[in-house]
Amino acid sequence: MIRALTPVIPLLLGITLLMFGSSLQGLLLPLRAQMENFDQPEIGLLGSAYFVGFTLGCFRGPRIVQNVGHIRAFAAVVAIASCVILAHSLFVLPSVWWVLRGATGFCFAILFMIIESWLNEKSDNSTRGAVFSTYAMIVNGVGTLGQLSVATADPESFEMFAFGSILISLAAVPVALSRREAPAPIAEVHIRPLRIFRFSPVGFVGCLVTGLANGAFGALLAVYALRMGFDTLDIALLAATPALAAAVVQWPMGWLSDRIDRRIVIIGAAAAAGLAGLFLSLQDGGSPTAVFVGVIAFGCFSFPLYALAVAHSNDFAAPGEMVETASGLLLIWSLGGVAGPIIASVAMAQAGAPALFLFTALTHVALAGYAGWRITRRAAPTAEERGSFNEAVVVSQTIGPVEMVEDGRDAEEA
Repeated sequence: MIRALTPVIPLLLGITLLMFGSSLQGLLLPLRAQMENFDQPEIGLLGSAYFVGFTLGCFRGPRIVQNVGHIRAFAAVVAIASCVILAHSLFVLPSVWWVLRGATGFCFAILFMIIESWLNEKSDNSTRGAVFSTYAMIVNGVGTLGQLSVATADPESFEMFAFGSILISLAAVPVALSRREAPAPIAEVHIRPLRIFRFSPVGFVGCLVTGLANGAFGALLAVYALRMGFDTLDIALLAATPALAAAVVQWPMGWLSDRIDRRIVIIGAAAAAGLAGLFLSLQDGGSPTAVFVGVIAFGCFSFPLYALAVAHSNDFAAPGEMVETASGLLLIWSLGGVAGPIIASVAMAQAGAPALFLFTALTHVALAGYAGWRITRRAAPTAEERGSFNEAVVVSQTIGPVEMVEDGRDAEEA
């Protein structure tokens, strides 16, 4: 294990600092926006803007890496991301924050692509599982710490913005000073969303619903909690626990999905997430303990759905198309992340804070119903045709940097 991780220790240090600063910023901004009396849709647009930027970064970022190289691109993008955090504290205006949040999404799409491709190249088939399991643990664990750190200072002060900027800036140091060779040149991947829908409708809809629900959840949970009377520490704890809960149940779900029709597992997880959302939508004035239990249940069942959807899609992807499929599903998820916060924020403005989870409940129930209907339309793949859940998770984490190119054949096939 240690031998497998030794070549990528600088990269793991870099992603540790990046995730700490990113998760801190992700919770700090909606908290501060609520305190600054941003309207509900204005706060929702913060979440959507991040995914708009992330989507653009997936398409345009690889060209930047091609032009200047991985290390220079990493250092430049880290510098921009660090400055963007500070700019939030200087220009407290919704329209400015939307642009800045989009810039953050753009930067982090490139940063994740560089880091993940580097990890992929410095590992082989015998070590890749250990390397990416460690990577996933860092992303979830450090992300939790970053969210909890929001409670250490007043969100209305400059301190937390400065702290986030420092962390992002320091992320460039271990990568820039690494003596390891940069990854191989970027591969070109054609993205054909309609083709993915044709060979894996449940995978397509699953990723879209995950983007809708989890995008809204991440962007608006702090607003929901403030409206429910939570203080900053409780909000930080509330935001941090779902990812940890999901990490505990993801692999058992994956193990089960390798042995039965994955759609059954997707139906069960989506239905349970829908029930958790419905429970939370009824908690207006309820106890904080009930809210915590509901949010943990939501994380347990909603967060693993993306990996399950990717694994299901890969069961039907043609040989050699797993990277193209994972890239296309990432784009679909990102588009869901753009729409989800906008729709949920409008619902919250009209019907109150609990409408956030009514929205997530409806989307998850729709996914469960659709997957159930699809079971009646097509048989599950055989054991020989089925891929591995763990393999799908690794592929979904190692798709970058690839240059996403829209393929005109998609429209022709439609």
